[in-house]
Amino acid sequence: MSDEADFDFGDNVDKATFEQILDMDEEDDRDFSKSIVFGFLEQAEQTFGKMDSAMKEKNLPELSSLGHFLKGSSATLGFTKVKDECEKIQHYGHKKNDTGEVDEPDEDKCLKLIGESLDEAKRAYEVVNALMKQFYAEV
Repeated sequence: MSDEADFDFGDNVDKATFEQILDMDEEDDRDFSKSIVFGFLEQAEQTFGKMDSAMKEKNLPELSSLGHFLKGSSATLGFTKVKDECEKIQHYGHKKNDTGEVDEPDEDKCLKLIGESLDEAKRAYEVVNALMKQFYAEV
């Protein structure tokens, strides 16, 4: 078993934020944080499925809402790359640029950008999923 303090999450996980979740665990038991993390991973898969459906329907408000939803839960756990891409999806769904500061009236452009961010979010999710499976197998 490796020392969890030395576990390398790379730039996909904000270690300080994730450690706050770990601090809620019992002394030698990671069941609480594990249930939160794996609950999120399951929830994220379901949300990505809903996003795929909303993309087919070209439903920008739904995409924005789903992006906002997943942004919040990924931020809570420190899954920064997933959070960043979901925040972009939220903004694009509101017909804004990636920062949410400039209007983007072209819906087709917004959908294209959402598709790109959704692909990136899914890739980041896969990395986080693998990291969490490895982390919880080792602790």
